[in-house]
Amino acid sequence: MPKRIKIEARIIVAYQDGGHRILQDGCIVVDGSQIIFVGKTFDEPVDEVIDAGDRIVTPGFINTHCHMAGSPLDKSFIEDIGSRQFYLSGLPVMLRARGGAMRDEDKEACVDYSIVELIRTGTTTIMEQGGMGDYVADAAEQAGLRAYIANMYSSASWITPTGRQVEYDWNEPAGIEGFKKAVDFVERVDGRGNGRIKGFLGPAQIDNCTEELLRMSSEASQEMQVPVSLHTSQAVFEFQEIARRYGMTPVEWLDSIDFLNDWALLGHVIYPAGHSWVNFAGDDLSILERTKASVAHATWVFNRRGIAMESFPAYLDAGVNVCLGTDTCPQSMIEAMRWSAVVGKIMSRQTEKSTAADVFNAATLNPAQMLHRDDLGRISAGAKADLLFWDTSSMFMIPLRDPIKNIVYNATADELKDVMIDGEWVMKGREVLKIDEQQANEKLQIAGEHVWASVNPEVASSADELSPQTFRNFEA
Repeated sequence: MPKRIKIEARIIVAYQDGGHRILQDGCIVVDGSQIIFVGKTFDEPVDEVIDAGDRIVTPGFINTHCHMAGSPLDKSFIEDIGSRQFYLSGLPVMLRARGGAMRDEDKEACVDYSIVELIRTGTTTIMEQGGMGDYVADAAEQAGLRAYIANMYSSASWITPTGRQVEYDWNEPAGIEGFKKAVDFVERVDGRGNGRIKGFLGPAQIDNCTEELLRMSSEASQEMQVPVSLHTSQAVFEFQEIARRYGMTPVEWLDSIDFLNDWALLGHVIYPAGHSWVNFAGDDLSILERTKASVAHATWVFNRRGIAMESFPAYLDAGVNVCLGTDTCPQSMIEAMRWSAVVGKIMSRQTEKSTAADVFNAATLNPAQMLHRDDLGRISAGAKADLLFWDTSSMFMIPLRDPIKNIVYNATADELKDVMIDGEWVMKGREVLKIDEQQANEKLQIAGEHVWASVNPEVASSADELSPQTFRNFEA
């Protein structure tokens, strides 16, 4: 029989009348993996009472764009660089430099470390895109993480033979074969871990996938009722390439081939029509709203290169379902919310825009809508017991008036004390319970040292050539 637990807390961010509400001195009753009651009092028998009286309890975050099998090795490697030839994007160079050096054991080390980092920073549901699907499924199931997983595939690879422009190495049969394997993976993993493990489809980038491959992916997504995620309008060179091929923006072209619908999740869409860096007329945001496609917004990976949406609030005002993700490092939804809020205000030049509520919804309710899951991203009867427990007495949370503003604008990962996923504790007192964190850290350091010493020679002679050390070594 499932265990019935009553959680009593000072503040609960509960769901009511279509949105989050603040419940003071209330309780949550969890039966197995599911919440069965949220309110002031519950008088029926329970198996255990948890006194979380000094905590803020919020729904877990849904991270809609992550690359667990590589992102940790971006740390101290991709910052402070970006080619002007590629409009500050480091994608064509850095991905090839790092990817060409990574062994399977390096990718596995990244996954193990990523799970710890994600749980410690509030992600309870991850959408992982990469090529280590089976390992991610096993690791996430063991750790208790809720995971949607895609093995990416494409019709071509980026190459930069001159270092000044992106070219495409086409292999269309490989793309079709990758798609077939991706579909098989979705079918194989669905339902593992008490339903926590699911798959989705991940054609890689709009500019290196054929129309045929994208149509097949969209049709399969709708038939299987799973998301299909595609990196779209993430770089100026990609926007220009699609405009050159088809005379349309990337969003317009996807609309023309019937790719966009309520299962479509577009990664980034930093450069829609009208962005000052592309100077191309159109109304991409209206298309996204009309088709009900969602956007996975990962602000920090672009902001640190001087790139930003123009702007996050404009997407919300247009009715686009914007969801947050982390993409690279740090894989922290706390930072994702904070940077989305702050940069959104800067780009819109309006302090009342890009609010704490906006970014909190983009980390909870909006991605749940995209996943067609009314049991995620909220604390309500019938929802999954994916819960975050925040300290109310720490330096960054005192004084406490508005818990959501404090979390978005002030909290660090240290304020998140406990995490429950599917009714099970996965972190208690800042200790991730089902993973050896020290071992994960040690394995990642070894992986990093190997990759930095083995960068793809087609791209650079050394890691230092691509990413020089901040300061020179001290000379004795």
